Amino acid sequence: MFLKDTWYVACTPDEIEGKPLGRQICGERMVFFRDASGSVAALEDFCPHRGAPLSLGTVRNGQLVCGYHGLTMGAEGKCVSMPCQRVGGIPAVRRYPAVERYGFIWVWPGDADKADPAAIPHLEWAGHPDWAYGGGLYHVKCDYRLMIDNLMDLTHETYVHATSIGQPEIEEAPPATKVNGDTVTTSRFMHGILPPPFWAAALRAKGMADNVPCDRWQICHFTPPSHVMIEVGVAHAGKGGYDADASDKASSIVVDFITPETETSIWYFWGMARSFAVHDAALTDSLRTGQGKIFAEDLEMLEAQQRNLLAWPDRPLLKLNIDAGGVQSRRVLERLINEERAASAQAA
Repeated sequence: MFLKDTWYVACTPDEIEGKPLGRQICGERMVFFRDASGSVAALEDFCPHRGAPLSLGTVRNGQLVCGYHGLTMGAEGKCVSMPCQRVGGIPAVRRYPAVERYGFIWVWPGDADKADPAAIPHLEWAGHPDWAYGGGLYHVKCDYRLMIDNLMDLTHETYVHATSIGQPEIEEAPPATKVNGDTVTTSRFMHGILPPPFWAAALRAKGMADNVPCDRWQICHFTPPSHVMIEVGVAHAGKGGYDADASDKASSIVVDFITPETETSIWYFWGMARSFAVHDAALTDSLRTGQGKIFAEDLEMLEAQQRNLLAWPDRPLLKLNIDAGGVQSRRVLERLINEERAASAQAA
């Protein structure tokens, strides 16, 4: 159950450097490559000749050459040539709207006539000289909504991430959830606590004391179709917490783009944007490595959870107060999906 008339992160530019990339998104098999002008193109990953995946071919002069018999497709999805064949009658394949922006390649799997690049969410930190970003990609075998649940309720950090960002004070601080239109925000604030290992290291990287009481915050923002941005950080206690001066805190934005592959698998683009020590490449690498290990722990738990849910499909699940962020996010998604389906049915 996915939204189709929306933008998803499909891949990063390095993944299509000099070669095509096959990727399934929202159940649609796509192939991504660069055309002759260097722009991103996305087509149905299906050769109209014998059905081979076009992603197993090559890119030549900005055109996609099938790796089976050499049929060549243009960026618009039309066959432009094939050895010893007339190609006028060869059917075109579907083209998907695709845009390169903010260091990601975005794709619109729904009605191409509705695709508006202006609807791609603005990322204030992307490419900005006052910010640094490092991230990665995981393939996770779980329903995309399970990952949204995970990110909108960080109580699990106490248990899943006990050696890095977890601490008992997280579950002791009650979360507050608000819904504003299609955006769901869950906030949690902790006061006068010692920073966990990950944040102690961040404070040291800023040249700040890492063994003094701190105020900590986690503010999770869900926006459709499946994006979660989390404002996180610590400040020396008594300096204003979230609103402290930059010199008294270490803070960042945890970036989560969750792109459904199938009903039970996702492409998870994760990262961290920070506004301190932005030219420190070693720190960026260190944070990326640390964050990657943290999210690998989530991966293990989510895949095990998905297996359990498939094994016991009729078992009811509890909804506790800590689940409010995920529950409200699912309600937003369900409403938008129903609206999209109703509009499609009416158009038909």
